[in-house]
Amino acid sequence: MTDTVTAPAGDLFSKFDDIIQTRETLLASGVEDPYNLVMEKVLSPTRAICNGRDTILLGTYNYMGMTFDPDVLEAGKQALADYGSGTTGSRVLNGTFQGHKECEDALREFYGMDHAMVFSTGYQANLGIISTIAGKGDYVILDIDSHASIYDGCAMGNAEIVPFRHNNVEALEKRLRRIPEGAGKLVILEGVYSMMGDVAPLKEMVAVSKKYGAMVLVDEAHSMGFIGENGRGVAEEQGVMDDCDFIIGTFSKSVGTVGGFCVSNHPKFDIMRLVCRPYVFTASLPPSVVATSATSIRKLMHGSNKRAHLWENSKTLHKGLRDLGFDIGTPEAQSAIIAVIMPDLQQGAMMWEALLKEGLYVNLARPPATPAGMTLLRCSLCAEHSAEEVQTILQMFERAGKAVGIIS
Repeated sequence: MTDTVTAPAGDLFSKFDDIIQTRETLLASGVEDPYNLVMEKVLSPTRAICNGRDTILLGTYNYMGMTFDPDVLEAGKQALADYGSGTTGSRVLNGTFQGHKECEDALREFYGMDHAMVFSTGYQANLGIISTIAGKGDYVILDIDSHASIYDGCAMGNAEIVPFRHNNVEALEKRLRRIPEGAGKLVILEGVYSMMGDVAPLKEMVAVSKKYGAMVLVDEAHSMGFIGENGRGVAEEQGVMDDCDFIIGTFSKSVGTVGGFCVSNHPKFDIMRLVCRPYVFTASLPPSVVATSATSIRKLMHGSNKRAHLWENSKTLHKGLRDLGFDIGTPEAQSAIIAVIMPDLQQGAMMWEALLKEGLYVNLARPPATPAGMTLLRCSLCAEHSAEEVQTILQMFERAGKAVGIIS
């Protein structure tokens, strides 16, 4: 006989009880845990061994497939040999090596901007930049579907948060009109929103923001490398780069490594290196990581053929899934992300597991991370997926969808 364990009064974990119950109910139904997948071996940008099976990867954000690029790998190996495994210090102390400067040089060249600042993660880039430039008494006007790192940056800076309806230009202008004249204003937008893969109307939104004297920050995490003539993102595609005060990005998507950055033309931007806490009080990226990142960024400047192939993959998969009868988050392919809307979490988990057994990995996204409380199977295409692999993916979706009853 065992004693029943009860949570003590004032249990700090009690706030998570609903999530714990949802997870336990899901696992009790016999579905494999979709958030605890182990890749035993990664074979290429598009394939890995999962549960002992050769699996096509369709949920990695490895948009440009740079993770196994020979030049990128060689740069990392050389830096590891020359500089060791880590910096053991902050960028403002002993943590700036030659590779960090070269990585920032590559970013300045890639974006054609005066300043570039590299962070240890994309999350820290948003956390640091937003919390430092927008403080108490300032206003941050942001899309309600903004990434968690954006919301956390707002909270850390203690600015007044003013959300507006997703991708709605009129709602943005309505909020801006109500902000006191003379107050500090920062409008935060994303080029591509990571859940649905939809693109923001940046041209109109940036114009409205400037009309009311606001600074503009655009997070291009999911569009860098892929969208725009030179892969600079949606701001480039829509012709508003010169009107963006800050562009935030990450190395963990198209660049294929880890890290984050901000680029800007603001003449005072360099002071951020002394006043931005998530930059000052964090150990810098290892030499091998900044070396691989710089090499990847420079190669992305000449990635027009890969970009074209990725667009074809995205259009083919989007149309194919719609033709099969799946509910897709956008009316047409807008990015490398395709969101397949599920009826509910239980059926979404069953569909995720059915696809995994077919040999296909996608992301199961659930509330509260998803907009409007939807459950999604989020697909992230890669420039290294062959046309044949895309057709195989469609066949896998058809078999799994019929087996689970999502499509007839």
